[in-house]
Amino acid sequence: MTQYDVVIVGGGPAGMMAALFARRTGKSVVILEKMQKLGKKLLITGAGRCNLSNRTLNSSFYKSEARPLVESVFRKFDGATILKYFKELGLHVYADETGRLFPVTNQAASVLKVLELELARVKVSVECGFTVSEINPVGGDRRSGDSDSLYFEVVSSGGLSVRGKAIILCGGGKSYPALGADGNAYGLAEKFGHSTVEPVPSTVPLIVKDPWCHFLQGQKIRAKVRVLEGGEVLREADGDLLFTQYGLSGTAILDVSDPVSIALNREKKKEMILEMDLLSFLSEDELRSEIKKRVRRGIPPGDLLEGLLPHKFSKLLAREADVLTGNVSGASLDLLVAQIKRKKFRVLGTRGWNEAEFTAGGIPSSEVTEELGSKFQRGLAFAGEIVDVQASRGGYQLAWAWASGAVAGSAA
Repeated sequence: MTQYDVVIVGGGPAGMMAALFARRTGKSVVILEKMQKLGKKLLITGAGRCNLSNRTLNSSFYKSEARPLVESVFRKFDGATILKYFKELGLHVYADETGRLFPVTNQAASVLKVLELELARVKVSVECGFTVSEINPVGGDRRSGDSDSLYFEVVSSGGLSVRGKAIILCGGGKSYPALGADGNAYGLAEKFGHSTVEPVPSTVPLIVKDPWCHFLQGQKIRAKVRVLEGGEVLREADGDLLFTQYGLSGTAILDVSDPVSIALNREKKKEMILEMDLLSFLSEDELRSEIKKRVRRGIPPGDLLEGLLPHKFSKLLAREADVLTGNVSGASLDLLVAQIKRKKFRVLGTRGWNEAEFTAGGIPSSEVTEELGSKFQRGLAFAGEIVDVQASRGGYQLAWAWASGAVAGSAA
């Protein structure tokens, strides 16, 4: 049975980073990856371009309960350090107009390649096709005592095994199961006394039953989207709104989907309410004034919104507000303005793990030390999406993977 100083479970971004930084301390390191190649999910991030971080990197882009841990990790390995490290590996990056950072090649494969080259250069061992089924501590005490006598036996589903003085679980979440994400690492952590915040799809399209979705299928518009509960706004975002055969997608929907997914999938609520503002650059009074001005100019009722909204939207709204007959005043005008500025949709569900970009849930940050170590088991640590930090879209999930991997690996 081969023995290593550090065993990394999971060969994604956090796992590769943890391995490289553990190796920097002179330790022998192996990555155990269930797929036949490292970094399979990394290759699809950022639509294949790899949005590897963001110029605006701070804890506000993570769930509130996890911010103390995130802040601690970023103090040790911040956004500038991430970029400096990748530049040392030969990867150059650029920022788009929103601050998202991409490799200049616009290929996620470039990011994976420089990491693989560095793993080979520093002689990190890699075992692909190794699905971990058990991690058994041997010798020593779980929380204290003689660390020299403690080691872990890691067993695969095929009966293979390796030993390690330290374990870093980098098993990721549950999104894109075809690329190796199955949530298996949660169960491994639970055997050491950890709890798991129920994983639910994050940054995911939403299922909506509404005639608009059928009529406008395939149509995209810029809009402001709000999640409402009890009359209060839980979250809002500006971005693309895409109507689909099953409901709603687009960047605005993805950015507000987390509280909806948690409410429907974890809290088992029957529905959530979304409110759309299709012309967020105009106030209701400004919109009402604009429509009245167009009426005075003699523009046909069915064409009153042309130039403000795409043609199919204009026709649908005019029909629903009953202005096609020429009655553009009073209640019909109020309804037209309300449908444009405050159109509501009932969300009945989310799309599944195959379409979710991330996972909301995992090992609570309260059960992890500032160095990403387990508070329940000496020699065990975590990095990446397995920890419940719930990052926003825009490179923040990968930034957490790089930083947490580096910190956990350095401390192993």
